[in-house]
Amino acid sequence: MDSDALFPLAEPGGVRGTPSGPSGVDGLSTAGPDSPLPVRMRPLTLDELVGQEHLLAPGAPLRQLVTGSAPMSVILWGPPGSGKTTIAHLVAGATEREFVAMSALSAGVKDVRGVIDAARRRRRAGGSPTVLFIDEVHRFSKTQQDSLLAAVEDRTVTLLAATTENPYFSVISPLLSRCVLLTLQPLGEDAVRGLLRRAVADDRGLGGAVTLTPDAEDHLVRLAGGDVRKALTALEAAAGSASARGNSTIDLAVAEQAVDVAAVRYDRAGDAHYDVTSAFIKSMRGSDVDAALHWLARMLVAGEDARFIARRIVIFASEDIGMADPTALGVATAAAHAIEYVGLPEAQLNLAQAVIHMATAPKSNSATVAIGAAIADVRAGRGGMVPAALRDGHYPGSRGLGHGRGYRYPHDDQRGVLTQQYPPDDLVGVDYYRPSDHGAERAVAGRLPLLRGIIRGAPAPGRDGRAGADRRPGASDRVGADGSRRARAGDGTGTGATVGGDREPDSGSRADVPSTNDVSPTNTADRVAVDEGGNAAPGEDQQ
Repeated sequence: MDSDALFPLAEPGGVRGTPSGPSGVDGLSTAGPDSPLPVRMRPLTLDELVGQEHLLAPGAPLRQLVTGSAPMSVILWGPPGSGKTTIAHLVAGATEREFVAMSALSAGVKDVRGVIDAARRRRRAGGSPTVLFIDEVHRFSKTQQDSLLAAVEDRTVTLLAATTENPYFSVISPLLSRCVLLTLQPLGEDAVRGLLRRAVADDRGLGGAVTLTPDAEDHLVRLAGGDVRKALTALEAAAGSASARGNSTIDLAVAEQAVDVAAVRYDRAGDAHYDVTSAFIKSMRGSDVDAALHWLARMLVAGEDARFIARRIVIFASEDIGMADPTALGVATAAAHAIEYVGLPEAQLNLAQAVIHMATAPKSNSATVAIGAAIADVRAGRGGMVPAALRDGHYPGSRGLGHGRGYRYPHDDQRGVLTQQYPPDDLVGVDYYRPSDHGAERAVAGRLPLLRGIIRGAPAPGRDGRAGADRRPGASDRVGADGSRRARAGDGTGTGATVGGDREPDSGSRADVPSTNDVSPTNTADRVAVDEGGNAAPGEDQQ
């Protein structure tokens, strides 16, 4: 087994022997006087664990895991600094179990199988059960995760895995089904504040050597963002700075020197990426310009690819604004061009302008509904031959086939529009596009009924484009009072059909309206991360 794949996990309060096999590199070892403050302040008992109260009730899985009362395999999912490593320490020291810790960053299938084989031999010899801790388990490949299945199934090992990524996307389903998933939440401000005060006073921490002013404490709590490790690291840095100045007080100025940038919870390949992007789109859709700018800033500060942001804005311009403000698409594409032509950080101004335009523009999803209904009909098999008058009549022999015969040139009419059949026979009279009364689309809504009346040779309809019955896309196929037929959405292929991908009702749009700007990991190609070179993965924009 590679020596860097395993590392000893020390028992709190005393050194524990290393796992069977060669000793590993320093990992979760016993805290010493020169250890970082977060390591020295790690809880020694379950009762010292701060936060995660929803998992610490009597009989709760986390408490059973630590006490060893039930040999269940567990996956700990939570953000950095929420206590996953601390729980591993508590499990290691609480019961008489062989504890083996492994880092997914350096371990391979060979290492996993080595641990499992040793655990199986120990079990057959009547030895103690084995707990296998895998940190950053989401970095294991599918093959590496597959190698754990049989051993977890028959409890050759009790798996304790930690991840900062959503396990529903980063852990294979068979392994997930064999484990109990425990979700750790970021610590609240009160919990972080209490741990800072404990670290200042506790002998394992600063032992009262310094005092922390209230405004400095507030600063550390606010910028930690629920990450206890970050808060304690900043406190230790501030204490060192104060000591170097011969001062025993950590005031706001010293604290600001220790940490001046807040912890931003954002991962371009994880849940935060999709949650923030979803909030960004929904804020623009809801016309909350201030919220939209916040989410934009959040993505920019976290280092999100500006091209990704620009693509979402371009999609939004047509999906949620459309003909209500036709200039929105031009603004969005100009911002996307600025990303390539100017680049960050200056291009953040172009993105901000585009976001303000999108959020404050009148909204209409009529283009989205229209193309969704049209695609639904095509997929349902509606649409016959191209009318003979519209077929190509330029190649030799085409006229003999009747192609182009009877075609009427619209510009020959003084109105620029005339009566002529353009759709296939079975779609004559079907209305896909229904303009709204918002913004510039109001003028289109007034002009469209006249155009349809002339083209179809029907009496001029009313303001809503009808001469009788409603011809709403997605309705059943019936003949209207003016002899036209409505677009239908039968057989499950109506307006709920998507433009390039499946749509889920909780994406923020109406459940019956398709969307291409949904960033749910299960139905959007943008779930594919941008590669290391900054290039979009194949199919990312094929929505």
